[in-house]
This record gives sequence, structure tokens and C-alpha cells, in this order.
Amino acid sequence: MAASNTLPASVQPKKGRLYAVIQTRENGKSKPVWRSLGLPEGSNKSKVNKAFREVVKQFEEEYAEQLARGNRQPSDIPIFEYMCGYLKKIQQNLQKNTVESYHSMIYGKIRRYFSARSHLTVGNITVKNVEDFYETLYADGVVSNTVIHYHAILHRAFKQAFKDGMIDVNPFDRIDRPKKNKFHGANYSKEELVTLLELTRTDVIYPAILLAGGMGLRRSEALGIRWSRIDWEKKTVLLDTKIVEYKENGKVIVRPEEEMKNKSSRRTLPLPDPVYEMLTEEKEKQDMYRRMFKGSYNRKYDDFVCVNELGELIRPSYVTQHFSDLLKKYGLRHIRFHDLRHTFASLLISQNVPLINVSNFLGHSDLATTSNIYAHLDKASKQASADIMTDILSMGKE
Repeated sequence: MAASNTLPASVQPKKGRLYAVIQTRENGKSKPVWRSLGLPEGSNKSKVNKAFREVVKQFEEEYAEQLARGNRQPSDIPIFEYMCGYLKKIQQNLQKNTVESYHSMIYGKIRRYFSARSHLTVGNITVKNVEDFYETLYADGVVSNTVIHYHAILHRAFKQAFKDGMIDVNPFDRIDRPKKNKFHGANYSKEELVTLLELTRTDVIYPAILLAGGMGLRRSEALGIRWSRIDWEKKTVLLDTKIVEYKENGKVIVRPEEEMKNKSSRRTLPLPDPVYEMLTEEKEKQDMYRRMFKGSYNRKYDDFVCVNELGELIRPSYVTQHFSDLLKKYGLRHIRFHDLRHTFASLLISQNVPLINVSNFLGHSDLATTSNIYAHLDKASKQASADIMTDILSMGKE
């Protein structure tokens, strides 16, 4: 199949998938560029034709833009410039807070490092160049978990460059992923948690504190609890909404999002009696505030549990800062708000609750995640294993 476009192109199969092979010119010689059609071999002809036209058209637009910039080849694009274009290309498919995170990395440390090394391009960057960048991050005090984020976005970006035929080899395929930091979250004892809950009972973020410490919810999940998701008869709640906070055009945006961290994060949980009682009291309190403030009360978020006296959503960043302020105010040991989730899990495990049950409650994507974080606390399973071996090895002595 030949294209009717400016550049000669055809459809070619490779390893069971279909590609548009577009003939470009480099240094006076023909150079084929392979672009995936996203279809398997044997696909419907009309689908293939449509995908082929779209892929070739997109490439020609990019190719024309590159020629307009001085006949520069795609592989000659400097790293920072390419990463900016990559983000622009993928951002419509990302969550807003993820876009903000990527933007911060690209326009922050990636820009500072690679703009000073403009000779490094998509086509000539080496494994050593990348490792030097990582070493610079470590020298700046960046922890391994953060370096992993830089590695992930760069790896994905160069994977796209490889798919687009800009490079023949992805250098990031030959780089080991940085190792994660070993991290054990701090946690309160049962007595410390009870004291915290008693002292903060009248505070605006008390519902979030109780939901995190009493049910192990993430900050975004606690703030996303909705009245319509509560089954008052069964005493359960469906978690399917989170509150996200990000910047857009210099303005802080806070909004609900019905897209959880992973599939297992969307879950229905039973409500402990103290949480059920708190929700009952909070509902009555909100009704009172609506009557009290009338037209000044924001009715947009009537379905949300965690709102302030005027019905406005509580910002995640406010919860983090205010929680720290509360601990200082009452002279309590400092922990992060997220450590309330660790406290919940640690208390369950200390009561011999199996890790699989804790994992399901926390909404982890798999048991391995829970095990990696809390295995050092799982004394029950270790003792059970020891008891079994005691029984087995004692049989011969009877």
C-alpha cells in the first residue's frame, strides 16, 4: 500500500504488528522510519487504511516542522526540548496532578542539567550521560525514590522516541532502575492514637484524621468520602472518589476525581462504630451550617463529608500543614498525616490480623506491596510458622 502523501510510505508487518514505513532523506540518502499503526497483522482493511493515513499525516507534520527549524533531523533535538514536546503530546491522557509533577521535573532539574549540555540530543545521549545526570541528582540531596521518578519519565519518553523511529536503540533499556529507599513509616501506639483523636475532636480536619487512623485511608481518599456512597443500614462505604490539588496557570485547583490510584483502591469497606458515629454527627453539623450560613454556604459539595463550615472542599495541602500544627499545639510526637495509615495497619498486625486482610482494607494493588512495607511487623505469621515447625520436629521425641 503506497501513500498519496508527500513522503513515500507503505504498510509493513513486523512480529505480528502493522507499521507505516515512511521514506525520509538524511544526508542525501533514503532513510526508512517505522511508525506503529497500533494494529495486529490481519486487521480490517478500512481500519488499517485509516490508521495508516493518520500516522503518515502526523509524521509529515512533525517532519515539516523539523525542516522549518533548519533541516534538523528528529534525533538532533536537544533533550530538554524533546521532553517539553513529549509532555505536550501526552498530557491530555494524564491526571492533572501527574501533569504538574512531570512539568516540575522537566522544567526544573531536567531543564537545568540538559540546557547546560545542549550538545546532548535524543540521538546521541549515552548510558554514561544518563548515569552522570542521576549522580548529579544524588549530589543535590535527591533520594533514590525521587530519582526513580526521573528515570521513569525519561525511560517512557525515549521509548516513544524509539517507537517513532527517532532512535534505533533506547539507552534507558540498558540502565538499571535506581533502587528504592528502604522506608518504614512512623506510627502511633494505640494510646497515642486515642489521645490524638480526643484532642482534635472539634477540629475541622477531625473526620479526615479519624478516617485515616481508624480506617487506613489515604489523604485523598479520606477527603473524597461522599454521603451518597454510604450504606447506613449495612454500615459500609464505597471509596470511588479522591480529592486532587494541582496548579494550573499559577492558580491552585482543588477538585474531586472519580479515578482512584489503582483498581484495588476502589473498594467497599465496613465502618467501625466510632467512624459511623462521627459520620452521623458530621451530617447533622453540616445541616446546621447550611441553615446558619444560608446563601453563603457552598452547595456544590453537598455530597462530601470533609468540607469546612462554609461547605468548601478541604485542600489536601491544608490537611498536611494543619495536622502538623495540631501536633505542635498539643505537644504530641510528630508524624506525617500519611503515618496515620501506617498506624492503622500496624495496630491491626499487632492484633494478629493476617496481612492479606490488612492489604485488602488498605487497597494495595497486591499483597507484595503490603508485605514489603509491613512484613517486619508481622510477628503472628512468623510465630505461626515457628509453632508448626516445633510440632513437626517434636514428633520424634514423643
